[in-house]
Amino acid sequence: MAAMKIIAICQSGGKFVTGKDGCLSYKGGDAHAIDIDNQMKFEEFKMEVAEMFNIRADSMSIKYFLPGNKKTLITISNDKDLQRMIKFHGDSSTVDIYILIEEVLALEVSNMPASRSSRTTLSETVAAAPTPLNVCHTPVADTVLDDVRDTNQIYTNMGMDIPQEVLPSVPPNSSNDEKYAKGAQQWQNTITGVGQRFSSVHEFRESLRKYAIAHQFAFKYKKNDSHRVTVKCKAEGCPWRIHASRLSTTQLICIKKMNPTHTCEGAFATTGHQATRSWVASIIKEKLKDFPDYKPKDIVNDIKQEYGIQLNYFQAWRGKEIAKEQLQGSYKEAYSQLPFFCEKLMEANPGSLAVCTTKEDSSFDRLFVSLHALLHGFQQGCRPLIFLDSIPLRSKYQGTLLAATAADADDGVFPVAFAIVDDAESDDSWHWFLLQLKSVLSTSCPITFVADREKGLKTSIAEIFEGSFHAYCLRYLTEQLFRDLKGQFSHEVKRLMIEDLYAAAYATKPEGFQNSMESIKKISEEAYSWIIQNEPQNWANSFFQGTRYNHMTSNFGELFYSWAADADELPITQMVDVIRGKIMELIVARKAASDHWETRLSPSMEEKLKKESQRIHSFSVLQSTCSTYEVCGDVTEVVDIDRWECSCKAWQLTGVPCCHAIAVIGGIGQSVYDYCSRYCTTESYRLTYSEVVHPISCTELSASKDSQLVVTVTPPPTKRPPGRPATKRFGSQEVVKRHLHCSRCKGLGHNKSTCKV
Repeated sequence: MAAMKIIAICQSGGKFVTGKDGCLSYKGGDAHAIDIDNQMKFEEFKMEVAEMFNIRADSMSIKYFLPGNKKTLITISNDKDLQRMIKFHGDSSTVDIYILIEEVLALEVSNMPASRSSRTTLSETVAAAPTPLNVCHTPVADTVLDDVRDTNQIYTNMGMDIPQEVLPSVPPNSSNDEKYAKGAQQWQNTITGVGQRFSSVHEFRESLRKYAIAHQFAFKYKKNDSHRVTVKCKAEGCPWRIHASRLSTTQLICIKKMNPTHTCEGAFATTGHQATRSWVASIIKEKLKDFPDYKPKDIVNDIKQEYGIQLNYFQAWRGKEIAKEQLQGSYKEAYSQLPFFCEKLMEANPGSLAVCTTKEDSSFDRLFVSLHALLHGFQQGCRPLIFLDSIPLRSKYQGTLLAATAADADDGVFPVAFAIVDDAESDDSWHWFLLQLKSVLSTSCPITFVADREKGLKTSIAEIFEGSFHAYCLRYLTEQLFRDLKGQFSHEVKRLMIEDLYAAAYATKPEGFQNSMESIKKISEEAYSWIIQNEPQNWANSFFQGTRYNHMTSNFGELFYSWAADADELPITQMVDVIRGKIMELIVARKAASDHWETRLSPSMEEKLKKESQRIHSFSVLQSTCSTYEVCGDVTEVVDIDRWECSCKAWQLTGVPCCHAIAVIGGIGQSVYDYCSRYCTTESYRLTYSEVVHPISCTELSASKDSQLVVTVTPPPTKRPPGRPATKRFGSQEVVKRHLHCSRCKGLGHNKSTCKV
């Protein structure tokens, strides 16, 4: 197996500063770089760091942030921690490491069970050891202790062992002096004695649990089935006992025997409480409805304060998950509602397409959605330009979101269609998506697709949208370049190559393209050859035959992807409806904003026209034919006024006359606005947002539960696997590695610990 390499940027001597959003930033200090891989041992890494900063190895702690989380510091204390950190950052080239000299509090490990069987609800607690007197409390240490419990959810989702430094410790019982916690006082008499009746076994168990919580003791089941329950106090030798069974010919459960005496003075101090996940969910559900970001650590604190119960982090997290499902609905039920949901979505929005397909076993396969308001807006007001991209979903059953977005007259994101597919992004999925898109688009104008250059997508676009153009995404092209030529270039060299590649792509003339490519050739002939062989006619302005309006990357629709990313943990029907709601709000907001525009062009296009007008200085305009003009300035360009073309290509690329065309148009006494593309006008913008998206009422969705559906849809067989979910990918350029720099000999490619000088 090939070693996974990464550059560790080690920093020491600075301090952490907490921002208004709670995120930590590291200020000051010194930094050095170390090459590490998954073969390196922790002690080897620690000694190298200690030597680098000239500090004692036993006096420092080594920490890092999880990707995308600047609030939680994770400690590296053994080989497993180091390998986990490398795995977390496997998609990145570098990782920031922080060396703290302070003595940070070592958290005690809770031995409360993370799960329990259906036959027992016992959760045991071990009191934490007293806080050592020699602990050095610092702002950094306090921040770490406050935030570190948030990390447990990540490890829970990953199915991995949890490092000791992020397990929650269980504090000593601080409520022994107060017999009953405030919230539990109401439950003291839920069990009254022999003869008390309950409507079901479930009601009896819940009442018994509340009774035990109120009286602060733990119990265990001796018998527990659908018609009888026998329970005794868990404390050894304690005579407390209760037996209930079903009354004959009824479903009622009656207490037949009970010894209410405790000789153990309650088993609270050593064995915890009968707090199941369902009980936690019932307690927090109402608050979770008002505060969706209710954190498990806050749940632990609140239940401790209100009910005197010390939960561990996992009980709180799992209880929250159950409460979320109770509030949001079942994932499984959401899949079964999909056919009805699609039907009602199309009924509410005539002219839309919402179609769901299943596999042979009736499990979910794909869902395609394109609303009439979006199709009408694209075909009436948007440029014939579509961006294709995808993002992975973090939902319980994973999946991938495929999306087609467009650019409105003000260069804003306009969704056209989207799909959710069970399999990862694949050739078949894109082919199916494009077939559905083709079926709802009635435009005869050739469309330019800005997308990845993968073989399947390239073939599908050419086959399904015959006569259209495929413009390669420059971001994907750049990433592929450095993957194929991995490890050959330093950080600075990569940065320069990226700049030259983008300059070559944006160049409007072949000579400009070639000048930028020559700069790359001077750096690396291999990179030059790779770029030339990868079809510049599909990504360089100077050779591309279609019209991409200077949009070079496919991630133009990041606004839309953020909507999906924010809702992807909801059941599938709710996620789609959230996206529909966001689209509805977008249309209403932009339509209202455009009502106040008084210019002929949209604001961004007016600004472009203004900038081009300011570039006119001492141009000399000479007429060649009735429609052709020669514009002389620093360079000479040819303008064809009838064909709306300039040899500089800026007019064709943007749809707004360039400075050369403006000089000609002004010279012949005509309005420059008459020569602007209709896709740049306020009128087109208003046409884009002229239709509305209609909602589906909650009563209609509720009715689907009782309806007899012809098509049955079950959840896909794949669930979220162990491991950290992929971080959200937004941005147009990849992160490139920093090059090692030796502080001893000032050479490159090594540090002072491996220096031969």
